Amino acid sequence: MDLLSHRVAGDPDDANVTYTDLSPRELSAQLEQQGLSVSCEPIRQWMSEKKLRLRRIHKVLSCGQSPERDAQFKQIAALIETYRANGNPCFSIDSKAKEFLGQLYRKGRIRSTHAFCAFYHDFPSLAEGVVIPHGIYDLARNRGHLNLGRSHDTTQFACDSLCWYWNRIGKRCYPDAASILLLCDCGGSNAANKYIFKYDLQRLADRIGIEIRIAHYPSYCSKYNPIERRFFPHVGRACEGMLFDSIETVVDLMRKAATTTGLKTTVNIIARPYLTGRQATDEIKHNLKIVADEVLPKWNYRAIPQNPTVVL
Repeated sequence: MDLLSHRVAGDPDDANVTYTDLSPRELSAQLEQQGLSVSCEPIRQWMSEKKLRLRRIHKVLSCGQSPERDAQFKQIAALIETYRANGNPCFSIDSKAKEFLGQLYRKGRIRSTHAFCAFYHDFPSLAEGVVIPHGIYDLARNRGHLNLGRSHDTTQFACDSLCWYWNRIGKRCYPDAASILLLCDCGGSNAANKYIFKYDLQRLADRIGIEIRIAHYPSYCSKYNPIERRFFPHVGRACEGMLFDSIETVVDLMRKAATTTGLKTTVNIIARPYLTGRQATDEIKHNLKIVADEVLPKWNYRAIPQNPTVVL
């Protein structure tokens, strides 16, 4: 049919996609102009046979690939195995996208007698505040925790989140731990190339008095971070279609994130304000005590307590 178009799909096989932006009614009208009288129903049947269905764009194309990708994945797998064998904790960490509080629209549906009402526009100025969920997922125990920030997603916030979790939950579950393994992405508040994150991480190790080992997933590989597959999707489902009209509502909803295979979720609020734009000074860079691994040091390093000062 001449009214259909073709375009390269963009997948590795460079397959062609046959598509049309015309509805059966519009196709029928176009054919009528060409002297062919075809009603909508035969066109629908023909489109079904040709698998011309409504489809969304699939986010499956890689943005790039590091030449050291496979080596880092093997290193992460080896670290996880070692930490589990020694009874040391392995946590996957990341921040979810910032959410606005108030009568603002959120995607999803929920069974209800009436629809919730939200503002017609989603202007940030209509929000009553923000919530930034920082997640910590315990691989061995299949437990997730969320610290909800009320300010900004900074390196200080990420480290305060880890400090709160370790002092109140982590060290009770791993009383004999000699080291903590953290799996995280390469960007965001825990970016691999941020000196200020390494500085705050060293201060965190000093505060809790235990070694912290970091293993970053390579660039463009954040979806392989366990928290992205084993925890955050369940948090999203627990909150789907609900208004975040108050921080209390957010806490109640996120605590419900669970699975039949045992996942449970704890939630805490960190109300401390955080400043953005902090940069590592030359003095910080010079005095940094972070110990880089011999294997892929840009992605693997340790913060070893220097002057332990435990802060609850």
